Amino acid sequence: MNQSPEIKNWYLKNYVLFENSLNGDRFSSINSLRKEAFNKFSELNFPTTKDEEWKYTSIAPLLQHNFIPSLDKKTLAKEEIKNFLFESLESNVVVVVNGHYSEELTALNEVPKGVEVNSIAKAISSNSPLVEKHFGKYADFSKHIFTSLSTAFTKDGVLIHVPEGKIVEQPIHILFITASKDEKLLIQPRNLFVAEKNSQVTIIEHFVSINSGIYFTNTVTEIVVGENAVVDHLRLQEESKSAFHIGRMDIDQERASNFSSHFISLGASLARNDFNSKFNDEGGECKLNGLFITEDNQLFDVHTLIDHAKPHCNSHEHYKGILNHASRGVFNGKVIVRPDAQKTNAFQENNNIILSQEALVNTKPQLEIFADDVKCSHGATIGQLDKDAMFYLKSRGLGEETARAILIHAFAIDVIQSIKVKAVRNYIEEILSGKFNPSEESK
Repeated sequence: MNQSPEIKNWYLKNYVLFENSLNGDRFSSINSLRKEAFNKFSELNFPTTKDEEWKYTSIAPLLQHNFIPSLDKKTLAKEEIKNFLFESLESNVVVVVNGHYSEELTALNEVPKGVEVNSIAKAISSNSPLVEKHFGKYADFSKHIFTSLSTAFTKDGVLIHVPEGKIVEQPIHILFITASKDEKLLIQPRNLFVAEKNSQVTIIEHFVSINSGIYFTNTVTEIVVGENAVVDHLRLQEESKSAFHIGRMDIDQERASNFSSHFISLGASLARNDFNSKFNDEGGECKLNGLFITEDNQLFDVHTLIDHAKPHCNSHEHYKGILNHASRGVFNGKVIVRPDAQKTNAFQENNNIILSQEALVNTKPQLEIFADDVKCSHGATIGQLDKDAMFYLKSRGLGEETARAILIHAFAIDVIQSIKVKAVRNYIEEILSGKFNPSEESK
């Protein structure tokens, strides 16, 4: 049975307007992929809680709105983005407004010669070999309706290419800004990051909004980590509390590659994220760390998959959640160890703190092991703040709220400290302090 046909018809109707906005790009090599994804979108159904992968996450609130695809570029003044920049990290800033790359606001002062940071739209128009080789090859849209929606409506986003042997010392901060006012916009930035053999780069994806209105961000990022390359990836989600955020990241790892992800989620009314990594050769390392903080009626959902398809690879995954009021959290982490993936070392853990009687979290760490010479472990915990620790701190003269803030900070600190970029680390520390440490007691 087809769910919400009127919503699907809305997007199908808007696709005609989208095609007209492409002008000459309608004849690019990527357009056949757009068409294929569009056909798949028309066949697929929106997921319901009857689908195992969406069991605890209802998207019914999202389907109540007719979101308008953002087809036109919007101009912002430089002053409007200042509050979203990290102190001491202003040298390499890429700005994407409503899903469109902004050359006027982008500043790339510390990018080595030969490293490409560009608009996906430009790369598509120029028939970039990188796009030909990698675009749409890792984020499979055949079974995922939101990925097929993203691929069908692909127009702009960010392309980063680090050639063989290049080291980008300064992080590249990508600022995805939504300025929607009263419009219910559909924002779909599409990103491709390619780090060639022996290269190194740090990339920050930062999602923010100028207005507090209702909009829908549906973002897909594909990352290629070449042989012996190192990619440190950070994603910070601070969308409007009225917004919907669906994000997907697919990582393709080659021989002896090293990929680390640090995900901090704070915003959006409903946030769903799918992160998938696959080892295509031996000696790879993958680290997935995350911290989500929810309040009021927010819902956060993360599904991860690490595919140990080759032997002698290591993975480490640690997600933590802090839930307050009537918010909800979902963690579903899967590690697959293929039959030939001997000498695999995989660790997975999810820990959650519940701060109210109404908050709820569903956690499901999974291991599927088809090899016999492996070291694998997983676990999950859900609990409240330690009463004995609270009593100890209060007996030392601390107020209850300050004692609570100290324990929450101690719970989150190991995930925060895993972030190598000091400016981002300090930024998250300030957010924690602001949320849980009242000013009257912190002075």
